[in-house]
Amino acid sequence: MDDALQYLIRHGYAILFVGVFLEQAGLPVPAVPLLLGVGALSADGLFTIATALLVALLASLPADAVWFELGRRRGYGVLRVLCRISLEAETCVTRTTSVFHRYGPKTLLVSKFVPGLNTVAPPLAGMMNMMPARFLLLDGIGAMLWAGAYLGLGFVFRNELERIAAIIANTGASLAAVIVCGFCCYLAWKWFDRRRYLRRLNMARILPEELWRRIQAGEDIAILDLRHRPEIEEQGAVLPGAIHFPPAELEERHHEIPRDRDIALYCS
Repeated sequence: MDDALQYLIRHGYAILFVGVFLEQAGLPVPAVPLLLGVGALSADGLFTIATALLVALLASLPADAVWFELGRRRGYGVLRVLCRISLEAETCVTRTTSVFHRYGPKTLLVSKFVPGLNTVAPPLAGMMNMMPARFLLLDGIGAMLWAGAYLGLGFVFRNELERIAAIIANTGASLAAVIVCGFCCYLAWKWFDRRRYLRRLNMARILPEELWRRIQAGEDIAILDLRHRPEIEEQGAVLPGAIHFPPAELEERHHEIPRDRDIALYCS
């Protein structure tokens, strides 16, 4: 533990830069423990909060800017690639896009505090044709709030973090085994929940050919198109006669949905 601490002290800013950059690039590298550690060591005068904030900002903005530009140029394809990495890939696109549509550019101010949303928010901003200068401003403020919050927590709770570090040093492999076991249980639960969701989805799903056959047979079926406008513009196709509005407007416009017939939903 002492060797690791000394290494962190010698190369703290560089390690913080790499950790934040990799997390914002979409890799499963948690930067929060690094921010907490640097914040705790700042209380002893080994680092400074202002410099750590600047390092976190310089690490976050380039990665976010690349995702923003990819989202602007490639559209929903980028979002789907990111969501495939997620354990909730089937709901990721709709859920994250709905959040951004509901709260708009202000989402960038808090997105880094929300797991999953922190990676997809920059390409979403690009897809929504946000001005690059505005994106960099809001994303930079969001990065400062995020980094500042965890650096501040590390600074304030330095003693508690030192006690946790001592426990880890004393328990060694046993604590590591508990952490690994807990993580595996979490993955297993998410996998089971995902399989259950897929089973429910398969029971309620209808193929386009089946829907067309039923309409041709004279069935009066209402089609509700819940795709977001950028996706429709990208695909360049609309469904004739369908009712269209994004999921975020469902609560306000539910009265437009007919109640006297079957309804087919077309989602992302």
